[in-house]
Amino acid sequence: MLYEMRRKDRQLDNTEAERLLTTGEYGILSTTDTDGCPYGVPLSYAYADGIIYFHCAKDVGLKSENIKHQPRVCFTVVGKTEILPEKFSTKYESVIAFGTAKKADDKLTGLRLLQEKYSPAFPEKGLEHAKKDFDYVEVYEITVEHVTAKGRR
Repeated sequence: MLYEMRRKDRQLDNTEAERLLTTGEYGILSTTDTDGCPYGVPLSYAYADGIIYFHCAKDVGLKSENIKHQPRVCFTVVGKTEILPEKFSTKYESVIAFGTAKKADDKLTGLRLLQEKYSPAFPEKGLEHAKKDFDYVEVYEITVEHVTAKGRR
């Protein structure tokens, strides 16, 4: 169920949401396990054309198990922040993306996008690294279905 944002005066438009998803340093993936217990994990990611890509060890771990059980996920990115102690507040920007996760149709594209984001000066080494570990990693994609973005600037 999606709720309306309470502080509409701080709502950011879709262009700002896309910018935050594209430029964010890391995100937090939220899933649920078979007992309904929530699990949030910070991870590196890449975003392109409405898809969030991330990688992990192949066929092991709580992320993979939870996604098999319940592919609906939430992904949060926090951008720039600045504490305003005298105002008992914070300047911030954030985006929350809701969508469905699955193993990527094109694992190499996901790995390439991650390499371009985090190691853009090393394209050849990045490709070598991806090929070397290709059989040991899994790449997931989240198809973004809805986003909300909020900020105080």
